[in-house]
Amino acid sequence: MIVKMKFLSITGPKNDIERMAGQYLSKYEIQLEHALTELKTVQNLRAYTDKNPYEEILRQASEYLPADLHTDREFPDMTVEKAEQILREAEKNLTDLKDQKAELAAKREKCKASMDSIEPFQGLEFDVHSLLNFHYEKYRFGRVSKEYFDKFDRYVYDTLDTIFYKCRSDEEYVYGVYFVPASLADKVDAVYASMHFEHIFIPDEYEGTATQAYGELKKQLAALDEAMVELDKKISAVVADRLDELAAAAAYLKKRSASFDIRKYAALTREKDNVFYILCGWMPEDQANAFQKEIENDEQTFVVVEDDHDNIFSTPPTKLHNFKLFRPFEMYVKMYGLPAYNEMDPTMFVAITYAFIFGAMFGDVGQGLVLLLGGLFLYKKKGMDLAAIIGSAGIFSTFFGFMYGSFFGFEDVLKARWLKPKEAMMTLPVVGQMNTVFVVAIVFGMFLILTAMILHIIVAVRNHDVEGAWFDTNGVAGFIFYGFIVASLILFMSGHALPATIIMVLVLGLPLLAMAFKEPLSAWMEKKKADLDGGVGMYLVQTFFEMFEVLLSFFSNTLSFVRIGAFAVSHAAMMEVVLMLAGFENGATGNWLVIVLGNAFVCAMEGLIVGIQVLRLEYYELFSRFYKGTGHAFKPYKMKEK
Repeated sequence: MIVKMKFLSITGPKNDIERMAGQYLSKYEIQLEHALTELKTVQNLRAYTDKNPYEEILRQASEYLPADLHTDREFPDMTVEKAEQILREAEKNLTDLKDQKAELAAKREKCKASMDSIEPFQGLEFDVHSLLNFHYEKYRFGRVSKEYFDKFDRYVYDTLDTIFYKCRSDEEYVYGVYFVPASLADKVDAVYASMHFEHIFIPDEYEGTATQAYGELKKQLAALDEAMVELDKKISAVVADRLDELAAAAAYLKKRSASFDIRKYAALTREKDNVFYILCGWMPEDQANAFQKEIENDEQTFVVVEDDHDNIFSTPPTKLHNFKLFRPFEMYVKMYGLPAYNEMDPTMFVAITYAFIFGAMFGDVGQGLVLLLGGLFLYKKKGMDLAAIIGSAGIFSTFFGFMYGSFFGFEDVLKARWLKPKEAMMTLPVVGQMNTVFVVAIVFGMFLILTAMILHIIVAVRNHDVEGAWFDTNGVAGFIFYGFIVASLILFMSGHALPATIIMVLVLGLPLLAMAFKEPLSAWMEKKKADLDGGVGMYLVQTFFEMFEVLLSFFSNTLSFVRIGAFAVSHAAMMEVVLMLAGFENGATGNWLVIVLGNAFVCAMEGLIVGIQVLRLEYYELFSRFYKGTGHAFKPYKMKEK
């Protein structure tokens, strides 16, 4: 079912919005709408664009307060001013320690960058610092891709006055240093550049080989890490002296900061002295009533409830609330489209019909129990809605398994309480012999189509849609037309040809004409002038083809339900094949491994196919008659701590 919504306008003094949001709105679900958009007809309103005053102090506090800081102590006298004072005093006491930490962090970053640059050249067993004393030789540290290095080594290297010292290589690059006479540096550098040689700058303040320099840097990095750990301990010790107070102050300002963000939805009045905020939004009816009751004695908060949705610019959001048994089937409804607020929630209809049709198409006691237990297990462990749907379908699979007398494909273990899908036949006039489950499936489909039409009529009447209720293909006219076709077919097939003919000739014409001329008839009932695009002639031609399409759709929709019986028969046939392969035909003893594997295959494959086919029947044959799914979800505002 769709939860009934109320549209609220909340107002109060400008500076009280944070208290109101934290004290009241944090307890309730409300989808806020932008007040300026909703209150277009109200004059002298402006946006609430003030900057959040708590962001900076909370950002600074996050640098020295632990992320999981928490206290169970209560500070009922905490105010914004007191919380800011507590945090600023703590920050002042920690300024020197924070500066030291920032200095250490900068040194550590520089040390790590030096390590990263020198690490690939540890294979160079030469004093890096001594390279600075070269006067007639130039050198370059860097890397080149393996592809270009191979070409360079094979075709170019021997023709240049250069020495390339390879230090290390990985999957992509070769790292090394090349030497070149100073007089030829420009020419050779250009050749290396054409080979996409990437220059890497090596710090020159270290003595010894690259390996020794890397080792020294590693020691420095460890020393810096140790110093930062000690500094963090000192900061924690300072914080620990006022831990509860700091935690309460930070939590209080975080809550106020979260409440402040609600201002982007608010509008302000333009008075100079008494400025008020206005918030608008949708709230579930029961919560709206509780909210109104709670603020009865609050002299600074006022609420107005708008009961007439026609005076509201935004459309009501949709929040579904169904019994726990039906709730997993909301997944299928949302896949098609969430119901609009003025529609009917089809979740219960889907839950009952989907599980029932699935069971009729896949009736087997053993496999049904597997689906039931497997679905319940996965739902308990993983909370998967699809698992709950499978479990529900398994209940009806088990039920129809008893009706068909099928147990893991064995047809002689249980006695059929109703019929055997493959064997049951009946004789119909004109048609002759026909499988009973096919006939029952078509009759059941007719019943579901008529039910969908009734749901359409209910929704149309609820929305005061005259044309949809009376003259639509799925309205009263369509219901009467299709209902008498169903009655005629049942009478004819049961041997009562004369009354069936009378109904077909005398009764069906009127509702068919009502559907054909629904636009002018609706205009007549609403006392309006009919608007016929293209004139009367074009309207009649268009109506003719529309009626042909309507009749065709009635026929095809009804015939689609034959698949219920077809799958019931095919399941029995598939399991018969499994029994033949296992050697169990005619009461013989066969291979149980083949039985197990065959049942697993049929259960998985046919279960998937039947599940999709039932969903197709729901969407195309039933939903299309009464359901649009054009709603948008209810998204309550959440106050997030920063």
